Amino acid sequence: MEQIGEGQFYLVREDVLTESMQKMLEAKRMMARGEVTTIQEATKRVGLSRSAFYKYRDAVFPFESIARDRILTIFIQLEDLKGSLAVLLEVVTEAKCNVLTIHQTIPVQGRANITLSLDVTEMEIKVEAFLQRLKAPRFIDSVDLISSGVF
Repeated sequence: MEQIGEGQFYLVREDVLTESMQKMLEAKRMMARGEVTTIQEATKRVGLSRSAFYKYRDAVFPFESIARDRILTIFIQLEDLKGSLAVLLEVVTEAKCNVLTIHQTIPVQGRANITLSLDVTEMEIKVEAFLQRLKAPRFIDSVDLISSGVF
């Protein structure tokens, strides 16, 4: 009989992971954020044995931690105001995104379109929160996610 899963990877929802796997992931998050400095401290805080932590630590990962090509392409419609692009790029910078490409149309009747392709490898907020921040300025008509290399 063929062994299932050997060397293969699967994407599963968090709610189907065992409790031990979820606790191990939380312990890893705590260490990454600097809330704890040792595995012993992390496992104690989440209520997990160290043996269970070691059993899963090299086999279960958050999807974001293994995704390499994290590129978002966003289409923005906005009112053509002096400095509006600078405001959008400040939001991008604050979210720790890297601009790969930018295209702005010539304004027509006081409106313009911008397409941004962003490397979001270092982005520390959720995509939904990032899109909300882009929508916040009063001159923004709409923000649409066109494509995503990871989400």
